[in-house]
Amino acid sequence: MRGFFVLSRNAKRMNTQRKTVVTGAFLAILIFIGLVWIARPAPEEKNIAAAGTGSDEAGALTTEERAFDFGTISMAAGEVRHTFLVKNGGTAAATVKKMYTSCMCTTATLTADGKTFGPFGMPGHGFIPAIDASIDAGATASVEVVFDPTAHGPAGVGTIERIVRLEQASGEALELHFRAFVTP
Repeated sequence: MRGFFVLSRNAKRMNTQRKTVVTGAFLAILIFIGLVWIARPAPEEKNIAAAGTGSDEAGALTTEERAFDFGTISMAAGEVRHTFLVKNGGTAAATVKKMYTSCMCTTATLTADGKTFGPFGMPGHGFIPAIDASIDAGATASVEVVFDPTAHGPAGVGTIERIVRLEQASGEALELHFRAFVTP
C-alpha cells in the first residue's frame, strides 16, 4: 500500500511539472505574438505606387530613377552603394519626415541643402527619428543607399529586392527600389 502512495505522489508531481511546462510554453507564445504585433509596420493609408509621381502640387518629391539593379554582386566583395537623386517638383518646400529601409541589411543617408541625415535602417532594428529635412521647390537632394550582402550570412544568396522609403509631411511617400543577385 505504501508503494501505491509513493507512485501516486510521483504522478501528482509529474502532472504538476507538466502543467508548469505547458503554462510556460503558452506564456512564451503569447509574449512572442505580442512582440510581433507591436513591431508590425503601420497600415498604409495611401496608394504608395501613385505617390511621388511628379505632380505640380506643393512639395512633391520625384525621381527619374525609381529602381536600380546592382546586377550580380559577391558577398566576398562587401558592401555596394548607389545614390538616387530626388527632386522637389512642387511649388513649395517639401519636408521629409522619416526615411527608412525595408531590411536590416540596408542603410540610407539623405543629403539635402548641404545637410546630411542618417544613416537610417529598418524600423524595429534601431530608432528611426523624425528628421524634418526640407527640400526647397526645384531643389535636388541625394539618397545614398548602402547594401551589405553579408548581413544575412550564407542564406542570403540569390535575388534580393529592397526598398528605401521617404515619408513626407504631406502624407505622401516616395519609394526607391533596388535589386541584386548575390553570390558567395
